[in-house]
Amino acid sequence: MLKLKIKNAVRKTPNNIRGRVLLMDDQENIRNMLAKMLFYLGYEVEFAEEGTKAVDLYKRAIKSRQPFDFVILDIVIPNGMGGKETVQKLREIDPGIKAIVSSGYSDDPIMSDYRRYGFCGMLAKPFQIVELSDVLYKVIKETKKSLSTVFG
Repeated sequence: MLKLKIKNAVRKTPNNIRGRVLLMDDQENIRNMLAKMLFYLGYEVEFAEEGTKAVDLYKRAIKSRQPFDFVILDIVIPNGMGGKETVQKLREIDPGIKAIVSSGYSDDPIMSDYRRYGFCGMLAKPFQIVELSDVLYKVIKETKKSLSTVFG
């Protein structure tokens, strides 16, 4: 059953959207699990345990001309800057950032109205690889749609 879900997830992910992802989560086990999913989908992953490090990694990636295609940010980081503040700082650096919010707190207002807070997509924990693939695909699709509207 799991193999079928993974094959379907990969089938839904077009080859041309693979790239680099910055993943911010304070829990190592979640970072490792999500990294395995992203790697399976064809993405290279870098980690940050909290927002200050995420902002630093994002700046370094831009300077080295190897920018991230997506960032996935956990909302709640007990001993550091969380996703809400981090996405604001990242938008100052890159207004076109493709940021996805991730949390196990489904009742958090950011999860229900993520666009208002500067995110392009949302992942409610726990999630499976198919959901991850779908969110990445939707964010890419919406970005392409927005660009075609602007550049016609």
